[in-house]
Amino acid sequence: MHIRRFLMVALVVGVASIAAAQTFNPRDDIKPKDEESTVSNDRLPDPLSGIESPAEWPARREQIRQLFATEMFGNVPTDKLNAIKVKVKVKDQGTRKSIFGGKATMWQPVVTLAGRDLQLLIFLPSESKDTPAFLAYNFHGNHTVLDDVDIPVTEHWVRNKPGNRASAQDRGNGASRWAVEKIIDHGFALVTLYYGDVDPDFDDGFANGVHAALADKPAGDQWGSIATWAWGLSRVLDYLETVPEIDEQRVAVMGHSRLGKTALWAGANDERFALVISNNSGCGGAALSRRRSGETVARINTAFPHWFCKNFAHYNDNEAQLPFDQHMLIALMAPRPVYVASAVEDTWADPEGEFLSAKHATPVYQLLGSEGLPAKEMPAVDQPSQGSIGYHVRSGGHGVTDFDWTEYLKFSSKHLLNK
Repeated sequence: MHIRRFLMVALVVGVASIAAAQTFNPRDDIKPKDEESTVSNDRLPDPLSGIESPAEWPARREQIRQLFATEMFGNVPTDKLNAIKVKVKVKDQGTRKSIFGGKATMWQPVVTLAGRDLQLLIFLPSESKDTPAFLAYNFHGNHTVLDDVDIPVTEHWVRNKPGNRASAQDRGNGASRWAVEKIIDHGFALVTLYYGDVDPDFDDGFANGVHAALADKPAGDQWGSIATWAWGLSRVLDYLETVPEIDEQRVAVMGHSRLGKTALWAGANDERFALVISNNSGCGGAALSRRRSGETVARINTAFPHWFCKNFAHYNDNEAQLPFDQHMLIALMAPRPVYVASAVEDTWADPEGEFLSAKHATPVYQLLGSEGLPAKEMPAVDQPSQGSIGYHVRSGGHGVTDFDWTEYLKFSSKHLLNK
């Protein structure tokens, strides 16, 4: 049965070769293998297989997107969601507070979605109108983004906390990842929310979060948590379309690690996102699965079975049979600008595999009349390459740093400001 599935989906792909080798280190949430990772020499599927002109790309793009939806992330159960009449509804517009010496405003509207209250945290340059914005989830609650007593502590489930509950002691402990004042100084707004407001990040058979509004467990090709988080970002964008201070046509979606995977899938599904940023997203994000370097498909499906749809488990230790690889996920953004960032010590996320994805997505951008990634070889550490695809591998390990935000702002200013 599985062989038939693999033969059918393989008909839609072509090839382009790669070979590389790399060892890996773990992140703190998964124990690694003791031996050196093996790196596959399997050839990559061609995102441009069967097409020769830009006019043919939209159909091919949808074919690729549907493959990712069916075999990896899962399809959104639109019929079931429509049946429960899911809508984005503002529950409380909130009060506005002047911060940073009056050069910015902090605003906290609440959006209600499928019975879940999504507490937004919005930072706006003063006197904003039609301002470009970054939209990104945070990992442990809005109160960790900035140390401000007016930001409520989330009451939802939080990972890696005693009793899975946040506390006021966590205020501002994630501020170094956000560069809020720098974002404001560059003329951008920042919109963030806690990803657990949409769907808590643990496996309980999809009975929590937005899934609780649905009557049954997802089928084999139905959304996992990453697809749910991505869907939630689109619903927040629905709301931002009603906010006069923000230009909904210049919203960049950004994410780190598992939320970098989420940002890529959100950008692939929702072309309203004008720019997409993947920070250290690794396996299931920007890194090529066929390399089997660092985290692998089998390891990620075992550790986080709720992230992807059930069908993705068919490719555990079987990456060569995937009808796509992650360069094709990046290609789904074309011709919109996309940035992929790695960290040299974050070998669990396979920096070279992330670079190769950006490189092998470039032919799609070139077909559509855009530059893609200028670098032909992997750039030196802390030496970004930026075209319509951007890439850097910076010093240090898994995280979001001031260096990352400096490059994201440079890239986003080039593509989103004065447009």
